[in-house]
Amino acid sequence: MASISKDLYPSQEDLVYEEEILRNPFSLKLWWRYLISKSDSPFKKRFVIYERALKALPGSYKLWHAYLRERLEIVRNLPVTHPHYDSLNNTFERGLVTMHKMPRVWVMYLQTLTSQRLVTRTRRTFDRALCALPVTQHERVWEPYLVFVGQEGVPIETSLRVYRRYLMYDPSHIEEFIEFLVKSSRWQEAAERLAGVLNDDMFYSIKGKNKHKLWMELCEILVRHANEISGLNVDAIIRGGIRKFTDEVGMLWTSLADYYIRKTLLEKARDVYEEGMMKVVTVRDFSVIFDVYSRFEESTVAKKMEMMSESDEEDEGEEEGDEEEEDVRLNFSLSVKELQRKILNRFWLNDDNDVDLRLARLEELMNRRPALANSVLLRQNPHNVEQWHRRVKIFEGDAAKQILTYTEAVRTVDPMKALGKPHTLWVAFAKLYEHHKDLVNTRVILDKAVQVNYKTVDHLASVWCEWAEMELRHKNFKGALELMRRATAVPTVEVKRRVAADGNEPVQMKLHRSLRLWSFYVDLEESLGTLESTRAVYEKILDLRIATPQIILNYAYLLEENKYFEDAFKVYERGVKIFKYPHVKDIWVTYLTKFVKRYGKAKLERARELFEHAVSMAPSDAVRTLYLQYAKLEEDYGLAKRAMKVYEEATKKVPEGQRLEMYEIYISRAAEIFGVPRTREIYEQAIESGLPHKDVKIMCIKFAELERSLGEIDRSRAVYKYASQYADPRSDPDFWNNWHEFEVLHGNEDTYREMLRIKRSVSASYSQTHFILPENMMLKDKIDVEEAKDELKKAGFDEMAALERQLMAPMSTTVTSKDGGRRVGFVSAGVIAQSGENAGKPVTGNGEDIELPDESDEEESDGEDNVEIAQKEVPAAVFGGLARKREEDGKEAEEDGAGKALGALERIKRQKLAQ
Repeated sequence: MASISKDLYPSQEDLVYEEEILRNPFSLKLWWRYLISKSDSPFKKRFVIYERALKALPGSYKLWHAYLRERLEIVRNLPVTHPHYDSLNNTFERGLVTMHKMPRVWVMYLQTLTSQRLVTRTRRTFDRALCALPVTQHERVWEPYLVFVGQEGVPIETSLRVYRRYLMYDPSHIEEFIEFLVKSSRWQEAAERLAGVLNDDMFYSIKGKNKHKLWMELCEILVRHANEISGLNVDAIIRGGIRKFTDEVGMLWTSLADYYIRKTLLEKARDVYEEGMMKVVTVRDFSVIFDVYSRFEESTVAKKMEMMSESDEEDEGEEEGDEEEEDVRLNFSLSVKELQRKILNRFWLNDDNDVDLRLARLEELMNRRPALANSVLLRQNPHNVEQWHRRVKIFEGDAAKQILTYTEAVRTVDPMKALGKPHTLWVAFAKLYEHHKDLVNTRVILDKAVQVNYKTVDHLASVWCEWAEMELRHKNFKGALELMRRATAVPTVEVKRRVAADGNEPVQMKLHRSLRLWSFYVDLEESLGTLESTRAVYEKILDLRIATPQIILNYAYLLEENKYFEDAFKVYERGVKIFKYPHVKDIWVTYLTKFVKRYGKAKLERARELFEHAVSMAPSDAVRTLYLQYAKLEEDYGLAKRAMKVYEEATKKVPEGQRLEMYEIYISRAAEIFGVPRTREIYEQAIESGLPHKDVKIMCIKFAELERSLGEIDRSRAVYKYASQYADPRSDPDFWNNWHEFEVLHGNEDTYREMLRIKRSVSASYSQTHFILPENMMLKDKIDVEEAKDELKKAGFDEMAALERQLMAPMSTTVTSKDGGRRVGFVSAGVIAQSGENAGKPVTGNGEDIELPDESDEEESDGEDNVEIAQKEVPAAVFGGLARKREEDGKEAEEDGAGKALGALERIKRQKLAQ
């Protein structure tokens, strides 16, 4: 018996614990207190205590766990070949005798064995653990077990068996098994397991992979290892993926072709490529397949050329040896394979030199790309008319393919679903036959085209027009007219009843109301038919109530060309009754122009009635042209007074934006006809008519210039004063510059100061207005002064407004307004009644007019301060039509010798007295 070292015996300090243990050797508390007290002692001494305690308490999990942990800590930094590992394993085995239901002890032991690389012992221990522990605790054993079988050095078959057993315990971890199979290059089983997973509708991936990703992994395995996998229908699997995952169609088709390439079934791979290009519906998938297909063909050509170059070198060597032999059939030493190769060499059916065929196939593939791409777009939408036209253009130069394409197009495209104009396919189809001088088939195609139920009537009408134009191109004028008669024929009552019974009305029933068809028909009649037939067509158009203003104008023009003027005017009358504004505007303008040109002064009253009717029916925005025509009629053939009345009425009827322009025309015509003084009344009327402030200001400036040109300085100044209320000095400096120049030329110091005072007053008024008014009113282009005053009054500026009126009163004269009131600051050009001695006596509105003496201009005063008045020639435009009368009177005076010519002042004086 081996002796025990004295160091391991209990010391004097341990006697207390030893005595307690002797009294109660089965107390775990005493043994545990003893171990704690010896925590600083060497481990060997602690091992003795552990062994004694475990001998007394072999079923204590706490003691065994602490003991094993300390044993593991001892060997942690030791190599696995150290003897301590054997002692450790022995301790674990002894502990498991009683601790075999404790999973933690098993896990510690199994992890220790795994680190020691003891494959067989570890595998058997894992099996023992699974047998010893209940199933509910197997999960704690399987986790290190899978780590163990995944280590290098463990036989693959062992690992596979372990994984299969694990899947029996938990099938949800099959993805880990598949990953292990892939890592172990077990492609057959990996593919089978992955296919099983995809076929299981109840499968749920614990790694978060969806069916699409798993399917892609399966396809990749099947394609890349095609020669190592058998028993699976790869073609069906990949085609199932194509049907199921539409976003990866291109990649799946190329994968299927790659599978056959790896199987060396090249022709089958080509069939797959072709099938894929003919079935994909997106350009992206088509591009993927086509690019891979073209690279495949290029690689086969390159490989074949390389093989041919090598075989040519071998054949040269064989030919040198064969020159000596006469007949290889007599050489019995050759094997069957060599004999077959030598006999079949250079036989044309056995010729491997098909490089030209492969190159031609590659070239044909490249040439087919546009057509194939177009087919993809047509599969997306077979009713896309534009794509069908592009497909026909691809086959340009090949009439047979173009005809086949058109035939397929007109059969495929549904006019109700078409994207584009489906009738253009029929028309282009017919033109293709026409281009090849086949008129019989052209007419057949067009006849079928007009029977198609299009979505709109315009499409059907276009086909009829194209048919008629085809007949015209080939000089068949009678046939073209007959076609138009057929097309515009009204369906019979029986046909309408039959269609109504069916409940689906085709466009052919509405064709007789197609304006495009009738327009083409009437053009044909005008060119090829007679006047009576053309008029009949126009009348039918009017009866069907499909006419347009242009049709009315064309009809009337046709009648005018053939000298049927009254009939043409009747057509105009029908047109103005049918249409409303704004469509009837051109008819009225043309009608009135033609009528005036035709009859002039002969039927003046009728023309006036037409104009009155036209302007009464026209809206304000379209009445300007009619009034100008009306006034022109009165000027040319009627009375000047009526022309002025027309202009005056026009100024009231036109829109506000056109009134200023209308007044300018009115003034210019009045000045030309009656003279410049007559325009004063028009200026006053314009100023008082309610024009916008900016237009009133413009009229005032022109009125002031007129008065200045006539020498009426005071009147001109009064007009400037009146207009000043509409001119803000800050935003309208031009007005004040004009007044400034006027005062410099014609005023004095007092009038100039008055102008400056008014300018300051107006500026202050606008400043106060802008300060008080709301922001939205300040931003307006047109700020009404009266509205501004109302706002100021509401704000408490009544005194300021009263002061403003007081300041404006003395600097302006008054004029009688339409309602009898007096407008401040305005001088009328008319006459006003005065009270007192001059009551009833008409005088001019200007009370400051200077009374000139009756003496002649030639009399001189006796004083030294004799003022010489300069004479100025009055413009002839002032007198208008009176100028001629004055000249005639002057000639008579010269003939009678009554005296010499009068001066300018005398003439003005007498003119005023005559008023």
